Amino acid sequence: MAWLDEGVELLVAVVGIFLGLSLLSRRNARWSQGFEKRKAAVLLLVAALVVLVEVTADVLGQESAAFDRVALLSIHRVLPAGLLPMFSLATHSGSARFLVPLVSLVCLALAWRRHAFEALQLVLSTALAAGVVYFAKTAVDRARPALWDTRWYWGSSFPSGHTLSTAAVSTALYLCIARLRPEWRRPAFACACAWVAVVALSRLVLGVHWPTDVVAAACAGLLITVGVNAGLSIVKRRLGLVAAP
Repeated sequence: MAWLDEGVELLVAVVGIFLGLSLLSRRNARWSQGFEKRKAAVLLLVAALVVLVEVTADVLGQESAAFDRVALLSIHRVLPAGLLPMFSLATHSGSARFLVPLVSLVCLALAWRRHAFEALQLVLSTALAAGVVYFAKTAVDRARPALWDTRWYWGSSFPSGHTLSTAAVSTALYLCIARLRPEWRRPAFACACAWVAVVALSRLVLGVHWPTDVVAAACAGLLITVGVNAGLSIVKRRLGLVAAP
């Protein structure tokens, strides 16, 4: 019941903030148009921010331990052992050994096609995500699950580095595709969500993270890349204004 009550509180907070932003945007015609055009994205970002704050607070206050343990054991019981190789492969797609070469190749391709903004966004999102993972793991120092024998991974449990990095990179790739190939926007969004979900689930199936680790990580990765995109867009506009005759 406690988690149900908390879920209701999260929903109320998300709806309240969203409605507040909607009312605030009506004070300016340009803001209102932008909000109406991107209200689904705004709702997603508000939800990600609220969930990240609430989950982080619960982890720091050690209030999520019971839920994490029950949820992780339930996943372990339900999923057959034969699926472990598949999830091990999924986890690899969220590792630095896979993401760094992928980001490097995509950035080279973008630079060659003279899409400097997209290449810079991808590099900065990836680098900032790695920095956040290192800082958060060091600061929180949460013990990893020890409910069954698992492979050893560096660092503490919170947040999931694989999930956070995958969320940041997949969001950056989605934004690149949405700008350069708008007709691919929907399938790109679906692929990005699926990639993050599979990597996050793989960390739970392998028993190396608690559920709250991956939830917070997914939200943080999304917000990091959106923040980088917003910052670069502001700089680009200001430079454009300066360069104008």
